[in-house]
Amino acid sequence: LCNLKEVKVLKTSAIILAAGLGTRMNSELPKVMHKIAGRPMLLYLLDTLSELELEKVVLVLGPNMEQVIDFVADSGFKVDIVIQDERLGTGHAVKQAKKNFSGYKGNIVVLYGDSPLIGTNTIKKMINTRNETINPALVVLGFSPNDVSGYGRLMLDKPNSVEKIVEEKDATKDELANRLCNSGIIIADGEILFELIEELSCENSKKEFYLTDVVGIARARGRECLVVEGTETELMGINSRAELAVAETITQNYLRQAAMEKGATLIDPSSVYFSYDTIVGRDVVIGPSVFFGPKVRVSDGVEIKAFCHLEGTTINKNCTVGPFARLRPGSNISEDVHIGNFVEIKNASLGRGVKVNHLSYLGDAKIGERTNIGAGTITCNYDGYKKSETVIGSQSFIGSNTALVAPVVVGNNAIIGAGSVITKDVKDNALSLTRAEQKDISNYGSKLERMRKRN
Repeated sequence: LCNLKEVKVLKTSAIILAAGLGTRMNSELPKVMHKIAGRPMLLYLLDTLSELELEKVVLVLGPNMEQVIDFVADSGFKVDIVIQDERLGTGHAVKQAKKNFSGYKGNIVVLYGDSPLIGTNTIKKMINTRNETINPALVVLGFSPNDVSGYGRLMLDKPNSVEKIVEEKDATKDELANRLCNSGIIIADGEILFELIEELSCENSKKEFYLTDVVGIARARGRECLVVEGTETELMGINSRAELAVAETITQNYLRQAAMEKGATLIDPSSVYFSYDTIVGRDVVIGPSVFFGPKVRVSDGVEIKAFCHLEGTTINKNCTVGPFARLRPGSNISEDVHIGNFVEIKNASLGRGVKVNHLSYLGDAKIGERTNIGAGTITCNYDGYKKSETVIGSQSFIGSNTALVAPVVVGNNAIIGAGSVITKDVKDNALSLTRAEQKDISNYGSKLERMRKRN
């Protein structure tokens, strides 16, 4: 192939086929909305296409897929949407986009919303092949999977030239021996694609119009059809929950590898789960069984111990988190903070050097620098009607088993006695405690023992 920088690229557009019901998912959720690493699979494909500076992207949906329409509208991607009212096959689905390409001259790549892992370089490779002087009508994306069963075969009559596509059920023994399989993805000459589509027939067992049949139609017109190869991993289709799990594993392995290459240590990589947008700095150590939800940023030198769950959280340098900690959305952790076992933080900011070492809940709170939060402390942020904020100043000490009933402010350098329920503001440098006076009854243990013996 030509060098990518030397090829004058024709303008390229894309059609994404996403009208399938996904019945094997057994779900009310449209198939392309099922998530991989925390975001719908359709977004992976849209993200990939956004890197190619395409002329336009047309998304073909089925009826009653308003959830996808609304999601795409909110995603920020510029996409034209057309509806395939009747699901009559892939060729019929492409035909629904015809009006969007009136007078169009350029490449049209046809992709599938349930094949979200295709790489940018693979699509570029197809574009470059289409742009060569031979000017093929189509470029078909093939691959050679370990298990070829169920796939149509790409039959070549000369190197890289596709003569026809043979479905497995129709293939001869010799054709089945061919391991070059059809992914279904093509890039076509936009000037003739819809002419080829018009010639499709539904004379087959499913009574559907198959996009793959355009190869034979183009060859009958004397136009060349070429093939480029992708990898099995990037071309997998997701049609079931089991295949969704495989795609998740593939994506997680990629994210884990990327994190380690950027300087993070994963003690047990296979047990760590990242979100698609997780950012992890250098010299970060992540223990086993840590889960990152969306919108987590971890700065350099942080240690996240085993069995932590984080989402919507920013952790600054040199903090320690866990084990068994949960950081919920809105948590902002400054440098040198210690968050220990069975601590939950929600919509709270912790100043530099804060220590919350065990068994505490801090929700809707602001904690000043170098404040110590004792075991069992909770901010009572919800009164059954609204949530309120707790503010604790710098260098304060909150005794164990303290309940801070919001809204409440504890000043700088204040001390709260263990076991207190604080409902009023505490001034700077004050000691506040609300526990009842201790009473001792002499010899009560001996009296109780004698009563037990008599009974």
